Amino acid sequence: MPVSKLVQLATAESVLCGLPGEAFRMAVDQADLAISITDPKANILFANEAFVRVTGFSREEIVGKNESSLSNKTTPPEVYAELWESLRANHSWSGKLLNRRKNGELYLAEITISPIVDQGSGKVTHYVGMHRDVTDIHRLERMVGNQKQLIESVVDAAPMALALLDQNGRVVLDNQEYKKLVTDLRVSEPAHMLLDSLMPGWRGCLPPDAADFTFTGRESRIDREGARPRWLSVSASVIDMHSDCATTYFCAAGQPGILLVISDITGLREEQERARAAALKATLADEERTAALREGLSAALFRLEEPMNMMMSAIAILKRRDPASANMLEQAVFSSREHLDSLRQAIPQSPQEIVVSVNLNEVLRDVLEVSTPRLLAAGVVVDWQPSATLPPVLGRALQLRMLFKALVDNAVEAMNIKGWRRRELSLSTRLRGPCIVVSVLDTGPGIPKEWRNKAFEPFFTAKSGSGKHVGTGLSRAQQVVADHGGIIDIDDSPSGGCAIHVEFRLDGDPI
Repeated sequence: MPVSKLVQLATAESVLCGLPGEAFRMAVDQADLAISITDPKANILFANEAFVRVTGFSREEIVGKNESSLSNKTTPPEVYAELWESLRANHSWSGKLLNRRKNGELYLAEITISPIVDQGSGKVTHYVGMHRDVTDIHRLERMVGNQKQLIESVVDAAPMALALLDQNGRVVLDNQEYKKLVTDLRVSEPAHMLLDSLMPGWRGCLPPDAADFTFTGRESRIDREGARPRWLSVSASVIDMHSDCATTYFCAAGQPGILLVISDITGLREEQERARAAALKATLADEERTAALREGLSAALFRLEEPMNMMMSAIAILKRRDPASANMLEQAVFSSREHLDSLRQAIPQSPQEIVVSVNLNEVLRDVLEVSTPRLLAAGVVVDWQPSATLPPVLGRALQLRMLFKALVDNAVEAMNIKGWRRRELSLSTRLRGPCIVVSVLDTGPGIPKEWRNKAFEPFFTAKSGSGKHVGTGLSRAQQVVADHGGIIDIDDSPSGGCAIHVEFRLDGDPI
């Protein structure tokens, strides 16, 4: 039974029967909680041993004095006003008062005062007060509060973003830099986006495999529509967190949490990207010249093969009428074929690239940067809609850049018609299941449906008029896509122009 109830029963028995309730008196007197009984004017009638220990006053010294004699006189008056207002309404009151011991030492008392009401008259006959010294508890609470505030200040002042995830993947603690990421990246939880990029399937690993989340310095590139990309370096470590549920009080086992430390390395990467972009521009220009030479020689050989085949057919017919003349012509054709073979061997070979992990957002960014002068000269407005993060694909980086540069160049050329007003180029990337889809849309005249299958044939061109470059259409682009285990398709864009969609499987291996 609660001590307060014992006190009320003991006092009630003493008042009603006029006899001391010895058992109740002993229980109250030996209770470890400081207890006092006062009259309606707060004059002390009884104090137990714990009361004597807390206040430093003996019973003889304290009995007969008013409870206010313990006050340090620094407790705000409104606290006492609230106290008496509650007691006059025959309600208990609980709160904290600043008291003074006999030796002058101050202590913080947590006090509960309950009125004892005479059931006959309904008047308050006594007050039962229980209080304990909570000075040390208050000091510990303030120390914990100060430490918490200090830690939060240090965490918020940290130049890197911090996020603590519980076992369910919820962010339970973050700092100001992390909140800035929420605003800058326009996502609700950057931590989730980064983990999706760096550790696909991470949600299924917590718990019990939280130890697998320990890594250092993994980089993630974040591409944003209408803004420069961000490079973030992410480190993760596992910490042991204890549950605050009552059911885990006797359980020592903790629950794993993941601490992410996210550093912005955009400035460093941009410097590296500028140097790399300059080298890439020179490499692409050289490869374009080589590819143009390769394409021109291949086209010439293709064109020469046609009359050579016709001559061989004519020789077969001539052999019946004039074998001697036919043999001479046949020798001339064979000699010509030898020269054609020599010319074919002189065609520059495509560069041999090793297969590496490639970020297609980065590839398209490079293509746009290299193509900027031509886009500006043609008055083309670019709408860049990248997926914020993309998993890497295995591929040959230079070939992929040449592929998308060719698609961009084709789109610009299609719109670069005299009098053509709407010149918009849209590039987008998105993750669709196990595939990454890259779309290149223009607002040009488009490609008629009956020409779409022919567009992938070697040397097909939709251009007309003398002096125009024959070109190889999309056959070279299709070959690069096929070498990477992908698919390329032509469709109508919403604007009426041409839409080219390139799809790569994440598990595809380049040939």
